[in-house]
Amino acid sequence: MINLKITVGIPAYNEEKNIASIIENLSKIADTVIVCNDGSSDNTGRIAEKMGAIVINHERNLGYGGAIRSLFLKARELESDVLVTMDSDGQHRISDVLPVAEPITKNQADLVIGSRFLEGNQENIPKYRKIGIKMITKLANASLEESVTDSQSGFRAYSKNVLLTITPSEQGMGVSNEILMKASKSGFKIAEVPIVVSYEGKTSTQHPVSHGVSVTLSTLKFISIEHPLKFYGIPGLIFFGIGLIFTIMTIQGFTETRQILLSAAVIGVGTIIFGTVLLMTSIILYSIVNLVRENSSK
Repeated sequence: MINLKITVGIPAYNEEKNIASIIENLSKIADTVIVCNDGSSDNTGRIAEKMGAIVINHERNLGYGGAIRSLFLKARELESDVLVTMDSDGQHRISDVLPVAEPITKNQADLVIGSRFLEGNQENIPKYRKIGIKMITKLANASLEESVTDSQSGFRAYSKNVLLTITPSEQGMGVSNEILMKASKSGFKIAEVPIVVSYEGKTSTQHPVSHGVSVTLSTLKFISIEHPLKFYGIPGLIFFGIGLIFTIMTIQGFTETRQILLSAAVIGVGTIIFGTVLLMTSIILYSIVNLVRENSSK
């Protein structure tokens, strides 16, 4: 096994209580520790600097996605072989860092997810979180070559090739699914290893409902871009078909009674128009996306 340079990246927002102990323990196993101080109003950044971490300071809070983007760019600049990302609130175990990175160091994967849903490690996950995570993961899997069990885990490892290829753009929590879908599209091998997460105390700064809605909308956006024919085309065909059925019913009713059933006619015309718009959107977006990809590959 080649000795690879392992960097641990931590997005942090007002985590002065936890950040020192996390950096101290990480320094024993990682070559480099990067902390993205995402507009904190406390001493998170100053403490991280004193503990010897490389600190990226955002003047204002850009969100989880903005912090992950900065960590990617800094790890790329440092020529890291592996970037492991983990949370700064103390819910992730330091002892899981090397196991999460191991499939990359052994050249078995390009992106590794620390999954909360492997080997029966989900008993301590709050029920509402478990349901939300599984729903969002199922949505993400619709756009992945191989299904995963925990698309929302922030405990991950990325190979150097992934760091050089993917630049996250999503500002919010949807960045997790964005990276997964881009990695899958690029043909990177995605693997999962089991981790244990602690949910004691306050471990999230965002309301679970707003979090879920944000991630769902972000995921749908990327699916619509990556698979426009499926996302818009299939619903378009369905609506167009429904419109034809109601239109035929209207015509048949008129030939038999010489009266137009207004409700059926409106539904028929409306759904045909809506279906046509969706079909045209799918074709236009598919053409634009492929044109952009062709130009970017030149």
